[in-house]
Amino acid sequence: MSAARSTSAPGGGGRRAGERVAEHVSPLELADYQKAVRLVLRHPLITSSYPDRTALPTVRRWAEQLRTDLMEVLGYRLVTTADTARLLRVQDHLDATRPAVTRAGRPFDRRRYAFLVLTLAALGRHGAQVALGELADAVAADAARIDGLGLDTTRKTDRDAFVDAVTWLTERGALALTDGSATAWAGDPERAEALYDIDREILTAVHQPTRVLQHLTSVTALLDSGSALGLATGRNAQRRDQARRARRLVLENPVAYYADAEAELLGQLRAPSLAEDLERLTGLAVERRAEGVALVDTSGKLSDIRFPGGGTVAQAALLLGARISEAARRTGRHAPDLLPAPTAAERLATRARRIDAALPARGLLSELSAPEEETLYEAADEEDDEAEETRYPFVTDSWLRGRLKEIIGEYGKGFAADLREDPDRLLAQVLDLLAALSLVARVDGGVLVLPLLARYRGVSVRVKSRVPAPRPAAQTALSADDTVKEPTP
Repeated sequence: MSAARSTSAPGGGGRRAGERVAEHVSPLELADYQKAVRLVLRHPLITSSYPDRTALPTVRRWAEQLRTDLMEVLGYRLVTTADTARLLRVQDHLDATRPAVTRAGRPFDRRRYAFLVLTLAALGRHGAQVALGELADAVAADAARIDGLGLDTTRKTDRDAFVDAVTWLTERGALALTDGSATAWAGDPERAEALYDIDREILTAVHQPTRVLQHLTSVTALLDSGSALGLATGRNAQRRDQARRARRLVLENPVAYYADAEAELLGQLRAPSLAEDLERLTGLAVERRAEGVALVDTSGKLSDIRFPGGGTVAQAALLLGARISEAARRTGRHAPDLLPAPTAAERLATRARRIDAALPARGLLSELSAPEEETLYEAADEEDDEAEETRYPFVTDSWLRGRLKEIIGEYGKGFAADLREDPDRLLAQVLDLLAALSLVARVDGGVLVLPLLARYRGVSVRVKSRVPAPRPAAQTALSADDTVKEPTP
């Protein structure tokens, strides 16, 4: 199953009486409208060339209805100009599953993110064009003022990281290469150069923060403040805010588990109108189970992670997930221990502490800091002790390593050689993927098995043999598309 991320509200969810999602869209055009919704949700920045040349006309055609529905249903604001469409999302939690990626398809590290932000700032000080070397010098000057960063253009690793940031902007149209080559400059800046046109409209669309950043002293201050609505705002405003948060919870996550949701959202998640609104908005199906609700994207047109999928990590994850699910069903003396999973609030607190610990202190005014900020992170420990605690089967790291070793022995001929020969790295990537899909929860010493993983319990896999070829080639390959059958849940 590949699940998207969305939810709706109870009893109307704050929409005015008689209002419907896609109210002014005819039945014959509804599928086209839903395509535009999925497009703008999948690509929050759309330009004349990104993600392709058909995207912007599609969104602009439905811009008025999109603005209305995305705000009413999700609280998202769509800003359109002649050459851009920018979706300003509401961020309720920290999400590490959608990183910017390098030219080689790897997630950005902290240095690349820093170079990207500094590049945006430097471009604001240039005219219509900029040479790559000149831009690098400007970014290097700014980076030198940041402890532990720096950009040394004599070092190939620094040049590569900087070019990854520039390429990210180029792919979205903020920069347009007119002469030279960034790759050649990264290889030898003494012999090569690159010249770019600057598109200020797209630059503005790229950087539209929803918070004023100068005086923020914690990462949680970047998140949506709607959950802090007080009684003074009125019940209707609170209900509308909770309805939007519930829809976002389903839209932005593979599954919304009831046990993981805040108490005030449970009614919204269970309301029939949630499915009605989200299905009509996205064209996808909402699936309900005893444990939670998910927006199911079988087409893969909305989800940022498709599973099952191709590649060694996805294939190994499917195989290991099936074994984990079977182990979770064991009874008697072989039954796994049952342990509670960290709640969403606890996970947010842990991530916030880690990020806040790395924030630079220079330039912050201590009097602007919250005097008891640490209590924000520990709030989850003050939950009502009488609340029923949900527990999940626990499997250990050593058990996982053993099962993965078996999988490599049986199917390893179809895996990438570098991962096959480094089982620990493969296991780490497999568990990262399963956790990102809310199939398991990573804890100290192992993982907790979450309910959605049961969907893959009965998968059957075979190794697909290839016809021998004259040239040297692997004789077997594991193909998820040809060999995996999903059980009927």
